[in-house]
Amino acid sequence: MYKYTLCFIRRNDELLMLNRNYDPVKGLWNGVGGKIENDETPLQAAIREIKEETNINVTSSQVHFKGIVTWNFDKVFIGGMYVYVINLQKDYIYETPIKIDEGILDWKEISWLLSEYNYGVGEMIPHFLPYVLHDSDVYEHKCVIENNKLVDYKCVTLNSFEDVYEYEAAKSL
Repeated sequence: MYKYTLCFIRRNDELLMLNRNYDPVKGLWNGVGGKIENDETPLQAAIREIKEETNINVTSSQVHFKGIVTWNFDKVFIGGMYVYVINLQKDYIYETPIKIDEGILDWKEISWLLSEYNYGVGEMIPHFLPYVLHDSDVYEHKCVIENNKLVDYKCVTLNSFEDVYEYEAAKSL
């Protein structure tokens, strides 16, 4: 099981993003999320992190598992996170920007986040976010990082026994 969650909260054509105060990806826009505690499932952690970071209450039925992002960092550190999407109602009111301990929350247009000229988001996000937002399948997004640079990215449909185990763990309460 991986140690982290990453959640993309969507309202129409915008995502609620966090400009992070802390490593990793300090100073870049990212989804909300964080570390899974020992007694939590990934889904429980996602719901808790959304509440802690945004003060938005969501239920498990609103949180949709969209896959896993894994990384190999300088051939030494291997990690991963469970990725979720939450679709809010089109008229959901959430005024931003908001400064929190983790950084600054603000709504960002999806097209802005995916622009090839946008260097304000983490390098991995433009690779996996289109799948997360627009595809009904569940994927593992494999990222290789060397010297703080993304050097390889592969997207693989989750379908093996181990993949199913991870999928079930991620969506269960």
